[in-house]
Amino acid sequence: MSLKKITTIGVLTSGGDSPGMNAAIRAVVRGAIYHKLQVYGIQRGYQGLIDDDMEEMQSHSVSNIIQCGGTILKTARCMDFMTIEGRKKARENLLSRGIDALVVIGGDGSFAGAQVFSEEFGFPIVGIPGTIDNDICGTDYTIGYDTALNTVVEAVDKIRDTASAHNRLFFIEVMGRHAGFLTLYSGIATGAEAIMVPEITNDYDMLNTFLNSAHKQHKTSSIVLVAEGDELGGAIKIAKQAKKDHPEYDVRVTILGH
Repeated sequence: MSLKKITTIGVLTSGGDSPGMNAAIRAVVRGAIYHKLQVYGIQRGYQGLIDDDMEEMQSHSVSNIIQCGGTILKTARCMDFMTIEGRKKARENLLSRGIDALVVIGGDGSFAGAQVFSEEFGFPIVGIPGTIDNDICGTDYTIGYDTALNTVVEAVDKIRDTASAHNRLFFIEVMGRHAGFLTLYSGIATGAEAIMVPEITNDYDMLNTFLNSAHKQHKTSSIVLVAEGDELGGAIKIAKQAKKDHPEYDVRVTILGH
């Protein structure tokens, strides 16, 4: 079977934005142009495919974006793309533009959509892992993970100053969806007294043991990092239970992210 030569590609960012997405867009656009390919920037992820919201990009289209956060192509979660009708519309728009292949920058949800689309229509797609969750196999660090980790560390270091000054127990919720990588390594980097992640069940029992021991040792301030996907329901719910079980602590909650 002969392979069709790719002459035109599209690039999109999908799902939650992550630091470094603009650098990835820049690399795709300038790499494509270097290899004599046309490249279209697709706005708002898969929604842009369905709405035919895309335009051809030139080298100057990605000037001075490598240092910028967010994504110049915008991003959105698209319910229409989850339907066969929506995906057929997306394919029609791609073919009408002469686009032969896609580059999808995103996380596990974006990749799942790309896989379905590729299998249904035999459409070539390359995925670039862009997510702070670091939950994509085949790469040690996803685009955005390292920046997010350093951002969490900086925030927790500042919160610890207040926790120490006021003798408080802080529960800090960290993003990551259903994965605890960001929370775990943030906790290690900041010396958190306890870390709660979805991958470990019954960790509240261990937290109880620690809090009882810490109180006996007159330790009055602590940091507990909680992954947003923890099976117990996040920092607010866990902190409320901890306050009930340990009224001797002055409990506070901080949720990082958006």
